[in-house]
Amino acid sequence: MPKFNVRALAEVNKELWLLLSLFAIAGALNYLLAGQHALLDLYFLPAVFSAYVYGRRHAVLTAVASVFIVLLLVWFKPHLIEAAPATPLAIWCEFIIWGGVLVLVADAMGLLYDRGRQHLEELRETYHGVLMILQQFIAKDKYTQNHSYRVSLYARAIAARMGFNGDRLEDIRAAALLHDIGKLDIGRDLLYKAARLTEEEFKEMQRHVDRGVEFLAPVGGSLRRVLPIILAHHDKFDGTGYRPVAGQDIPVEARILSVADVYDSLTSDRPYRQAMSPFEAKTLIQKGAGSDFDPQVVDAFLEAFRFGALEVPELVV
Repeated sequence: MPKFNVRALAEVNKELWLLLSLFAIAGALNYLLAGQHALLDLYFLPAVFSAYVYGRRHAVLTAVASVFIVLLLVWFKPHLIEAAPATPLAIWCEFIIWGGVLVLVADAMGLLYDRGRQHLEELRETYHGVLMILQQFIAKDKYTQNHSYRVSLYARAIAARMGFNGDRLEDIRAAALLHDIGKLDIGRDLLYKAARLTEEEFKEMQRHVDRGVEFLAPVGGSLRRVLPIILAHHDKFDGTGYRPVAGQDIPVEARILSVADVYDSLTSDRPYRQAMSPFEAKTLIQKGAGSDFDPQVVDAFLEAFRFGALEVPELVV
């Protein structure tokens, strides 16, 4: 038995309501405007809007539906078209020409939309390719690469629980994959030091955030949107983080990334300590709500944890 898809039904309903609304507007204007050409031109509106919103197929179907509606109008109530030509042959010739032009315009507009969407998909694929190339730079440090991979999955799961979708989810994923790229300029001795860092070493480690932003700044495009997220992912909710920024002044994406980053750090083995269990790490993050972390983000994290959304496959490289 096929599974009931609420999202697909909602999308269909949205399409139907849009088209019905446009037809209703066009029909209502029939009574406000005089002249056959003015009336017929109104029916270009549904086709153009359908092409812009849904693409070529919907635009052509909408144009055909418009032709059918006008056909019924002319057939049953020809008196509604006040300035009709004198002979039936002239009426039908003009109607056929109008219908043909309407379908051709809808097809052309829909084709432009589809090509634009295809171009957008190609740009998105290029973006993902650049993202993977940048990821390869991080590969010199296997811990950082695996850590970034897991953090991207954790952050995406938390963001999804907070209602994020589309580009916002993609920005979260990209920021998580690249948030530690500034560590490329930090020596392996410091990255893998087993003893406690000195004050100077800790300041050097803190600089990886600014270095990462400087490294990515020339890229531009969609990646430019993730720079504020990367810059703020070590800021704490109470203002005691790397920068003196607190609360809602920290981008919400960075607040999500912060929780995901800490959770993975706590549950991973490091040279200076062994990994905690996921439940121990969850408890620490829960205690940090309101100080280190945004309470709303922590709530989303706990929900994702409870439903198993933070159980990710281990990356082997």
